[in-house]
Amino acid sequence: MNNEFLFTNNPSPIWIYDRETLKFLNVNEAAISKYGYSKVQFLQMQITDLYHVEHLPALLENLSNYQYNLNFHHQCRHCCQNGKYIDVETVTHAIEYEHKNSHLVYIQDITERKAIEGNLLASEAMFRAVAERIPAPLMISRLSDGLILNANQEFFKAFRCESVDIINCPVTDIYHDINESQNLLTELEKQGSLHNYEIMLKRADGSTFWAIASLQHLIFNGESAILSVLSDITEHKNTETHLKEQNEFLQSIFERIPLMIALINPAGQLEWVNQEWEKIIGWKLEDFPSCDLLTSIYPNAEDRQYVMNFVQSADQTWDDFKTKVRDGRIVDTSWTNIRLPNNQIMGIGQDITYRKQTERALKTQLEREQLMRTVVQRIHQSLNLQDILDATVQEVRHLLQVERVIVYQFAPDMSGKVVAESVESGWTVSLGVQIEDTCFQTGRGVDYHQGRKRAIADIYQAGLTNCHIHLLEQFEVKANLVVPILLELGGENIGSRLWGLLVAHQCSSPREWEENQLDLLDQLSVTIAIAIQKSSIFQQAQTELVERQKAEKQLRSALAEKEILLKEVHHRVKNNLQIVSSLLQLQSQTLKDPEVIRVFQDSQNRIDSISLIHKNLYTSPNIGELDVVDYIQTLATSILISYQIGLERIDLKTNIAAVSLNVDQAIACGLIINELISNCLKHAFPNEEKGSITITLQNINNHIEMSIQDNGVGIPNDLDWNNSSSLGLSLVYDLVTEQLEGSMTLERHHGTKFTIKFPQFILQ
Repeated sequence: MNNEFLFTNNPSPIWIYDRETLKFLNVNEAAISKYGYSKVQFLQMQITDLYHVEHLPALLENLSNYQYNLNFHHQCRHCCQNGKYIDVETVTHAIEYEHKNSHLVYIQDITERKAIEGNLLASEAMFRAVAERIPAPLMISRLSDGLILNANQEFFKAFRCESVDIINCPVTDIYHDINESQNLLTELEKQGSLHNYEIMLKRADGSTFWAIASLQHLIFNGESAILSVLSDITEHKNTETHLKEQNEFLQSIFERIPLMIALINPAGQLEWVNQEWEKIIGWKLEDFPSCDLLTSIYPNAEDRQYVMNFVQSADQTWDDFKTKVRDGRIVDTSWTNIRLPNNQIMGIGQDITYRKQTERALKTQLEREQLMRTVVQRIHQSLNLQDILDATVQEVRHLLQVERVIVYQFAPDMSGKVVAESVESGWTVSLGVQIEDTCFQTGRGVDYHQGRKRAIADIYQAGLTNCHIHLLEQFEVKANLVVPILLELGGENIGSRLWGLLVAHQCSSPREWEENQLDLLDQLSVTIAIAIQKSSIFQQAQTELVERQKAEKQLRSALAEKEILLKEVHHRVKNNLQIVSSLLQLQSQTLKDPEVIRVFQDSQNRIDSISLIHKNLYTSPNIGELDVVDYIQTLATSILISYQIGLERIDLKTNIAAVSLNVDQAIACGLIINELISNCLKHAFPNEEKGSITITLQNINNHIEMSIQDNGVGIPNDLDWNNSSSLGLSLVYDLVTEQLEGSMTLERHHGTKFTIKFPQFILQ
C-alpha cells in the first residue's frame, strides 16, 4: 500500500514496463501530466513509441547488454502526446511486477538544462572567437584545481610560449611569486571580482613583467572557472619606478641642496620647507601654527606686504630681502618664485649675507682704488705738489663723507700750517689761517714720528690734552682720523722724517670710524709722500737737465770736430794711396817687360782696393760705418775695368748681405777679392772665352761666409794652393788665416770656388 502511494504521488514521472514486450505496465500521475497521454493510452503503447528514432539503437543496445541487474543512466529524447520532444535523463532498475520481469524507470526532464548547456556551448564557441580578437592576454583557469583551460594568442605572445607549453599547466607557473596566486583567489572570493590588480608575472623563458589583472568567475565547459584578463604595464611600471626614483632623488637634492626651498599653497600658507631653510631661518615647520611667520621674519609692515606681493607674482625673477632670523639677526637673502602646475608656488632662496658683505667690501675697495688711481693719475699728469694735494683732499672728503680734510705740514721747529684743504660749505676754513699750536713744539705727537695713526670717535672721550682739544674746537671738530706723512730718508740716513699729517674732520657729530677708512688714509699718506719726493726729485732733475743740456751741447761740438778730423784723415789716406797708385801706373808705362808690367798692375789694384775703403768711409753719412754692398760691387767692377774686360764678356754677379765689417776686415776682404778675381781674369777664361764670376757675402750664425766662384777651366788638380809660390794665393792664404782668423776651402767642380769663413767681430 505504501509503495503504491509513493509510486502514484511521486513528483517525477515513473514507468513500469515489461522487459520482454516493452509494453507499459503502469505509469504514475506525474508521467501522465508530463507526456500528455492518458493512462489507458500508455497501457496500449510500448516504450519505443516515445523514443526519438536516433535514440532507439542506444536503448536497444542497453537493454541487450543489461538484461539482468539492470541499473543504468541514460539520456535521450521522448515524444509527448502533442508531438513535441523533451530531453530526459532516465534511471532504469530491474524489478518484478505482476509476476513479470519488468523495468522501473525514473524520468527527469532535462530539457531546460540541455537548452542551457547548448547555450553555454554556443557561448563558449563565441567566447573563443571573441577571445582571439581581444587585443589583450586572456586566460581561463579551472577554479577547483587551478589548471589553465584556455588562452588566446595575445596570452601566448605575452608569455612567449605555445599552447602546448601552457594549457593544462598550473596557473601558479605564470606567477613570479606563488603566494601571490593565493592572495588573488582570496581577494576574488571576498569581492566576487577583481579589477586592475597589479601583479608581477613570469614568462616561459624565466623573464618577468608587470601586468594589471582583472578576474571574474564564469562557467566554462560546465565547470566553475576564472577568467583573467591581463594588461602589460611593464613600461608604465618602469616609468613609475623611474619617476619614483626621480622624486626621491629630487627630494634628496632638495633636502641637501645649499638653497632654501619652500612650498606655498594657493592660499599663501607654507606647506613644506627643506633643511637649509630651517638651518638659515632658525624656525621649523611645526613652529608655524603658534606664531605669525611673516611678522616674525619681516617685522616691518611695508616690507612684509612687498614680500607677499613678490611671492604671489611668481614671475621667476630674483630679488633681495633683509630677513630677520629666529635669533634676532638680520641676514641678507635672495629669492625667486616659480608657480607649479598645481598652482602651488615654490620659493627658492639663498643666504647672500657673505656676498653682500663682500660686495660692500669690494665697493669700498673699488672706491679706494679709484681714489688711488685719481691721485696717482694726478701725480703722473702734473708733478706740481699743490695740485696733487688739492685733488687728494677733495676726493677723500667726498669718499669719507666728512666735513673737512686737510694736509698739515710741519716746519723744522715743529710748528705747522695747513697747505691743502677741502671743506664743506658752512664750516670754518683752516687754509691760510695762522694756527697757534704748541702741542708738537713741546714734544707732543712723538707717536706720529713712529708712524702711529689714530681714529678718534669723540675728541672728549679720547684722552687728548687740553691744548689739543682747544685747537680742535677752533675748527668745530667732533671726531677725526689722523695719519702721518713720512718721507723715507736716503743715502746713509736710515729711517723716515715726519713731513706732515693727513687729517679727516667730522664736525657735525661724533662718529664711529671703520678700520678700512683709516687704512685708506694710511695708503694715501704713502702716495702723498711719494708725490712729495717725486716733486723734490723733479725739481732736482730740472736743475740737472739744464746742466746736462749744456754738457751735451759741448759734447756735440767736440764730436763734430772729431768727425771732421776723421773724414779728413780718411780723405788724406785715400789721396796718398791714389798718388802711390798713380806713380805705379806712370812707372809701368816706362817698362817693356810684360811680366814686370803685370806685377805693377797687380800692386796698383791692391792699393786701389785699400783706397776705395777710405773713400767709402769719409763719404759715408755716418763716419766709421762702411757700406759693404757698395764697396764690393764697386771694387769688382773696377778690377774688370783695370783688365779692360767688359761686362758683355764676363758676367759679374753679386749676392752681398749688409753685414758689419770693421776696417781691418774690410781691407782683408778687399785684397782677397782683388787677388781671386784677378786670378780668374788671368787664368779661368783663356782665349777670351766668356764666363761668369759670382761673389757672395752673408751672415751664418756668428760667422761671415764669403765665396768667389767662376765657371772657367778651373785650377789644375796638381796645384797645392796652400803652398803655392804664387804671390797672390800666398797673400790670400795669409789674409784668411792671420788677418781674418778664418778658414778657406776650394772646390774644383765646374770651375773654381773659394769659400772663406771667419768670425764676426762686434764693433765696440
